[in-house]
Amino acid sequence: MISDAALIRDLKTIAGAGHVHTGAQGIRRFVTGYRHGEGRAVAVVLPGSLVDLWRIARACVRAGRIIIMQAANTGLTGGSTPDGVYDRGVVVINTMRLKGIHMLNAGAQVVCLPGATLFELERELRPLNREPHSEIGSSCLGASVQGGVCNSSGGALVRRGPAYTEAAIYARVDETGDLRLVNELGIELGRDPEKQLENLERGNFARVLSDMHERACSAKAYVDHVREVDAASPARYNADPRFLKGVSGSAGRVVVFAVRLDTFPKPVDCRAFHLATDDPTVLSDIRRRMLKDAALVPIAAEYMHRDVFRMAERYGKDTFLAVRMLGVDRLPMLFRLKAAVDGLAVRMGFGGLHVSDRTLQWLSRLAPQHLPDRFRQMGARYEHHLLIRVDGEQADAVRELLAARLPAERGEVNECSPREGRKVFLHRFVAAGAAIRYALLRGSSAGGLVALDVALRRNDKVWWYVLPDHLREMVDRTLVYGHYFCHVFHQDFILKKDADAEVFKRGMLRHYTSRGAECPAEHNVGHLYEAKPALAEFYRDLDPTNSLNPGIGKTSRLKNWR
Repeated sequence: MISDAALIRDLKTIAGAGHVHTGAQGIRRFVTGYRHGEGRAVAVVLPGSLVDLWRIARACVRAGRIIIMQAANTGLTGGSTPDGVYDRGVVVINTMRLKGIHMLNAGAQVVCLPGATLFELERELRPLNREPHSEIGSSCLGASVQGGVCNSSGGALVRRGPAYTEAAIYARVDETGDLRLVNELGIELGRDPEKQLENLERGNFARVLSDMHERACSAKAYVDHVREVDAASPARYNADPRFLKGVSGSAGRVVVFAVRLDTFPKPVDCRAFHLATDDPTVLSDIRRRMLKDAALVPIAAEYMHRDVFRMAERYGKDTFLAVRMLGVDRLPMLFRLKAAVDGLAVRMGFGGLHVSDRTLQWLSRLAPQHLPDRFRQMGARYEHHLLIRVDGEQADAVRELLAARLPAERGEVNECSPREGRKVFLHRFVAAGAAIRYALLRGSSAGGLVALDVALRRNDKVWWYVLPDHLREMVDRTLVYGHYFCHVFHQDFILKKDADAEVFKRGMLRHYTSRGAECPAEHNVGHLYEAKPALAEFYRDLDPTNSLNPGIGKTSRLKNWR
């Protein structure tokens, strides 16, 4: 086995010295997760071409090092950063320099390279009046397209289901320890691995394909599945065997060079409704009625509890304003700037003060009110909030249903203007970051933050959370939001100062299991959840030598799984 120094020299020869980072400060932002996880690495490498990615991965495999693949590093469970102790050195390969989106069949499908983000794909499809599987990211802004597929991310769009494809090109380490290129794109690229990757990156292949209806490039049957509101199982969750195939759900166990995905017609004349009530059974009734009627299945249906509504209003304001004023495409630059400030604070001994977060929070207080007046008033008055977006042609029927099922004595309905609609959904999307900000600024005066991600049964009528007494006593604040019609909820529990976070988490997971729920729903196991047997076996089949991202799902970290 070659030394770390020799491997680093080889990596610099391939990627260029400026794209290989070593040392604690140089790698800090790549080995620290967005919400969870931090570890050590021999080096972080940012390849500039697909051929370089192949050569870097091959060099790491031959050197006997662990590879952790990373794109935008927006995951919430630490699945794309090192975590804990390994039996071999770790190299993180960050793919965000590998931009590229190729249109197929006039934009009906796309081939996305590893660094393509959801925003970039949305921008490329806009002139064609089409859109990608997911929006800008329901929990994290700036996510990569490929990361969504590899982690079976669900997103906010009710009709789409998890990000899924059976068409991709990737490399895996086989049983003999060799790196093999696997082309399942359905596109002829040649025979030699490097030539295939060169042709792929340059777009040297046929753009009109005849197998669109033969090869699954999205979860086509999901809308029928989610409409089965009397089924005693969740609509979607990370360990669902139906969506574990090839790169889909692979969670860094292979090196992905490109994914082929369906795109979708962009809705015209969307309408947004804000529903507010103190009676959760009202929302249950509306969900069941709209899903049972195929003509009423909405584009999106997002839930917020009043507590997270208020917290996002205060602690998510800076992110809200950044997106509104600068656009999603500027966010990666802002994240890098924030990471640089945090890194400088650490070097100066002020890391525990969270300087960038405190500064952004202070600046946000100086800005004028950012939410529509009626939206804020309803947010303060009612406990439960549902944000629904529908096609224009659905609007009349939805108005009629809401008038009948949510009369004035049981709550309130506001049909938003287009501008208001964009704001209320953005308010929902900044909620996850708001909980993190709140916990950071509370510091030692609060307990830990336990963020859980759960898929309830489709027929679960008691979806609002009543915690068992012994767990409720450990909680200071409970923040609940999620993809309501899919019955996927994100729950951020801010614990009391002396509460044991691990004990609380284990208790909640047992509670979920007793209710027939699945956890995690869409954030994947990362280093926070234990992979269920079927998921662990899927990882082992993909990576028999345990060379890529070992330890996720609390699986073995040892070479050859021993």
